Amino acid sequence: MRKYILSLILAVSFANAGLINAIGIIVNDDPITLYEIDKTMEEKGFTKPEAVKFLIDEKIYKQEIRKNNVSVDIFDIDNYMERLAAQNKMSLLDFKSLIRQQQDYDKFEAKIKEQLLHQKLIKKIATGNIKIATDDDIKIYYENNQEQFKLADTIEVVAYVSKNKNLLNQLKRSPMMTDSNIMSQALTLKQEELSPQVKYILNTTEVNQFSAIFAQNQQYNMFFIKEKKDVKILSINSVKEQIFQKIMEQREQNFLKEYFETLKITSTIKVLR
Repeated sequence: MRKYILSLILAVSFANAGLINAIGIIVNDDPITLYEIDKTMEEKGFTKPEAVKFLIDEKIYKQEIRKNNVSVDIFDIDNYMERLAAQNKMSLLDFKSLIRQQQDYDKFEAKIKEQLLHQKLIKKIATGNIKIATDDDIKIYYENNQEQFKLADTIEVVAYVSKNKNLLNQLKRSPMMTDSNIMSQALTLKQEELSPQVKYILNTTEVNQFSAIFAQNQQYNMFFIKEKKDVKILSINSVKEQIFQKIMEQREQNFLKEYFETLKITSTIKVLR
């Protein structure tokens, strides 16, 4: 009897495993399993229809990458990061070091890879189909979005320093905590006096927020941004390239949305379960 019950339990377990791994949808011969759907619902907080739509879109996108022979290697990633570092007046080594202090570097690199795959795919399928932004387009964008190009000459902060990074993370979660191993000081900082690393950190942190924690002088540092003063609007010439990229990215997104909607309509999608 015990052997029979054990056999029955195992049979049910294998049956459930088979159901979980069962194919729910086929998109142009590429399967989507029930497990993928459940996992996407759990990780992204999607409803089932939202998860199914997301996975179908993802399959079609990856099929286009394969079809167009698009790939990204480590040299592409390093070249991209060199450009980011140069834009922030930092060396590649310093820029990578800063990223490692702020976030999971592997995830950051994976995100860049996805961005580059996206850019290469756009270049393959959209060349000649997207209108290039003109000087007039750039001027209109600049005049209508000046909030994006404000920069404070003076920044009021509280600077925190500790040899223990965990303490600074605790302070972020509980701003009222005190600890003798954390030194703090109110400072008034001027943009022209900042190192590229500190300038990047301060300009990407909002008022009333803690900055990312970064290493400097063999200690861990963090800022709380109290106020940004003497705000000026950057000249159009200094942000011209940045605006051009923003306009083109928006036009690319609009093109891709239409392109993939058309692909979805013409794709063979079979719902099995």
